Amino acid sequence: MALLGFVACQHRQPDAPATTNPLYSVMLHGLLKESVPFVSVAQLRQQPAPILLDTREAPEFAVSHLRGARLVGYDTFSLAAVKDLPKNAPLVVYCSVGARSEKIGTQLRHAGFTNVRNLYGGIFEWVNEGQPVVTEVNQPTTRVHAYSPTWGIWLRRGQKVY
Repeated sequence: MALLGFVACQHRQPDAPATTNPLYSVMLHGLLKESVPFVSVAQLRQQPAPILLDTREAPEFAVSHLRGARLVGYDTFSLAAVKDLPKNAPLVVYCSVGARSEKIGTQLRHAGFTNVRNLYGGIFEWVNEGQPVVTEVNQPTTRVHAYSPTWGIWLRRGQKVY
């Protein structure tokens, strides 16, 4: 196990935070391009009031999301969904693991948004670190849309919903 931790640390992107699972860190390293700066779960918890943008689809958001997040979607994403936001507003994008949110974050940066961060490990890491999520009607829940059984292996806490 110590060797696995060493390998995960060696393969982590330079600015990538640690995750609760060294194998998850290795997977994220291969998946993410670091085109949008990362924010860790711990860093996000300390930020004063970023605007949270959920880049998953409506059925995923309905199961649970970070409190106060705005659904902007992935397949349905349009810059019109954020036209009311100041270009310098602190934005944190997230999805299940960080890949879809990285793509939306890149679009936001290209559109002139200057303070965009991608939640490293997405809602999966948020929940894996014991942080709360809420339902569509803002009630606490342990349910998390795990996207698919293949991706759901990275969600170690909470009740998986497909």
